Amino acid sequence: MKEELVEEGPMKIDEIIIVEGRDDTDAIKKSVDAVTIETHGYGIKDTTWRLIEKAYREKGIIIFTDPDHAGEQIRKRLLKAFPNAKEAFLDRGLATKDGDIGIENASPESIRRALASAKCTVADSRTSDIFTMEDMMADGLVGQADSAERRRQLGQRLGIGYANGKAFLERLNRFAVTREDFSQGLREIDE
Repeated sequence: MKEELVEEGPMKIDEIIIVEGRDDTDAIKKSVDAVTIETHGYGIKDTTWRLIEKAYREKGIIIFTDPDHAGEQIRKRLLKAFPNAKEAFLDRGLATKDGDIGIENASPESIRRALASAKCTVADSRTSDIFTMEDMMADGLVGQADSAERRRQLGQRLGIGYANGKAFLERLNRFAVTREDFSQGLREIDE
């Protein structure tokens, strides 16, 4: 099999990448510009299922679990619910460090290659995001005592879930939230 060269640097991935945990998210973020959803193991919460379903319907998802038994079980469970999901795979050898197996152990190059092999959609880097941190500040979603609660309520209305300020901003831009939906959600919160 001919090995395909993957562009170095922060590829911006359109699909939402489904991973097992925070360390996997950190490794993905060091490799590409992408939004992840963490399953936190096999016992996936209902709110996480709903978020994955929204991502699947609106953006598409890439399932990228660890190359071990637990990762394969999570992958099978996700594929049963989302049969048209793309899949990224890492060779066990590329994801093992000191006996620990996981995406978090892979090099950024290996992660980019796995995502390219999954036929991920690379976003046009010239397109700018609709929402900015200034919007978040102006609408009280960061920097105020009640910002976390406002993000929780708005995330619930928009179907993008709760997240810290930076992750919430990422979700606003990646889940194709419109200005109209955003403004309507804020009006409902403020009523």
